[in-house]
Amino acid sequence: MLKKSIIKGRGAQQNVHNRFFELSHEQRDDFLEYCAKEGEETDTNKTLYLPVFPKTIVNKVTSPDVGMAYSMNMYQGCEHGCIYCYARNSHEFWGFSAGLDFERRILIKKDASKLLEAFIRRKNWKAYPIVMSGNTDCYQPAEKTFEITRACLNVFLKYKHPVSIITKNALILRDLDIIKALANDNLISVNVSITSLSESTRRILEPRTASIKKRLETVKILSEHGIPVNVMLAPIIPSINSHEILPLAKTVSEAGALSIAHTIVRLNGAIGAIFTDWIHKTMPDRADKVLNQIENCHGGTLNDSRYGTRMRGEGEIAKQINDLVKLARLKYFKDRAMPKLNTELHEIYKDGQTKLF
Repeated sequence: MLKKSIIKGRGAQQNVHNRFFELSHEQRDDFLEYCAKEGEETDTNKTLYLPVFPKTIVNKVTSPDVGMAYSMNMYQGCEHGCIYCYARNSHEFWGFSAGLDFERRILIKKDASKLLEAFIRRKNWKAYPIVMSGNTDCYQPAEKTFEITRACLNVFLKYKHPVSIITKNALILRDLDIIKALANDNLISVNVSITSLSESTRRILEPRTASIKKRLETVKILSEHGIPVNVMLAPIIPSINSHEILPLAKTVSEAGALSIAHTIVRLNGAIGAIFTDWIHKTMPDRADKVLNQIENCHGGTLNDSRYGTRMRGEGEIAKQINDLVKLARLKYFKDRAMPKLNTELHEIYKDGQTKLF
């Protein structure tokens, strides 16, 4: 039974202590002071968009088990409010809480497209797929206003550079014109996250994301236009969406997806406390069961940072989940595969097409 005392439209129900403040009380006041202006209440549910000016935008990914080598994020923090999101912890590096701050204090990198262009035009850069949304969703609500993702896609198109997108927002269809142009040269792939077929589950798990219907329509439309789509069944949470693996796989296969991927939920850093507080407020009847089963998948703890096991888990419950995903692939995705993106064209277009002449 859902309690009436929860904060509607948000995933996290509290702000948790920033662990870095235990070491130092210093904050980056150059832009964080904006949050403390007179009249801004700490318990308001309003989202603030705060401009930041990083010197670089493309990140080298050193983790060996995330399936990407380079990523970029136009936004830090995410208004989608997914309660399980691993990116929450990164908000602490900016002086914010991984709880409500992560959903209500969104950092905007307006110069992202310029930084991207400078990066991929470097003489020593050899094209390799760059993933947009390695941390936070590049099509979160802020994108409707700022259009930073669209500007970056235009850069990828101009220089014929491969790109991959991860999103759970149907807003991606706004940019279908650019995405189709990239797909013509096999320069783009899209990963759509769909964690449930139940709207009631979606509303409390991912409160400000696109509806399940909209996401399935997105997979269908992209696929019909020849854009390769992988669906992320991630994360799988025992006793919340673990029973949906086969019906989810069947549904996204029928929508045109070429493959599926999954992870088992892990609650690292501050996310453990945030998730525990959330589930006791939103699903009190099964809170202990879910938490115990998550611990069962990770050696008796909610927190699992071990490379090689953190994504897939271990133990009997994890094995059941992983076996179901294998069965789903055999049953619904036989003879399908995501294509390898084109990395050859960029060298020709690296100087804005000048190498053609």
